[in-house]
Amino acid sequence: MRVPPVTLLSVNLNAVAQLRNRRNLPWPSVMGIARVVLDAGASGITVHPRPDERHIRRTDVFELAELLRRDYPDREFNIEGYPSDDFLALIEAVQPQQVTLVPDDPAQATSDHGWDFVGQGALLRQVIGRLKTPGRRISLFCDPDAGEAGVAAARDTGTDRIELFTGPYGACFDDEAAARRELEKLADTTRAARGAGVGVNAGHDLTLANLPAFQRAVPGIAEVSIGHGLTSDALLLGFAEATRRYRAVLES
Repeated sequence: MRVPPVTLLSVNLNAVAQLRNRRNLPWPSVMGIARVVLDAGASGITVHPRPDERHIRRTDVFELAELLRRDYPDREFNIEGYPSDDFLALIEAVQPQQVTLVPDDPAQATSDHGWDFVGQGALLRQVIGRLKTPGRRISLFCDPDAGEAGVAAARDTGTDRIELFTGPYGACFDDEAAARRELEKLADTTRAARGAGVGVNAGHDLTLANLPAFQRAVPGIAEVSIGHGLTSDALLLGFAEATRRYRAVLES
């Protein structure tokens, strides 16, 4: 598979919505921040609506979809979630360009592991068969050490891409040896995916500090989805400048 010329940045807005929901007020505005990051060059918006709506709400999903269709038709909407009946119905109603399926329990605080592509392959094949349409790509959350066997099983589900779970790398970035081991796992799985004709996204705990080393060690990433780290940086830099800095790393 050809290496993408530039890794694209999709900004996850869950943290913005979670801050808003603390006081049940209309600010910070999820739509307003979406405009800021898109105007600063983000290639798209990512959200992960959960059943309890503790951050992104269903109403946000529909409003973001309309914003992108109306004002940013060249950008993408990526919706993450576990393939429950409610989630599948939401996808069919909203029609995003990308769906990232994650194996989360609804009560989890955040995604923390990839799919068992062999054990859950039948479920994934059924869901992907339902969701896959012209113009929509499916991505599956993937453990960093999935390797050739895991990637082959993922490919057999019919997925277009995997999304590498980069949380273990982000968690050990200050330990040079541990970070190097995690990067090797991520690079090996990326090479296996590219060889199998499967595209590769990445996300979780990527920051301005650890993203450059990731970019150097793991070439061939089509898109990163970044939310918590970018939001943290935006508290100091503002969302526009934080978006520009992440793009600068990805495009260097």
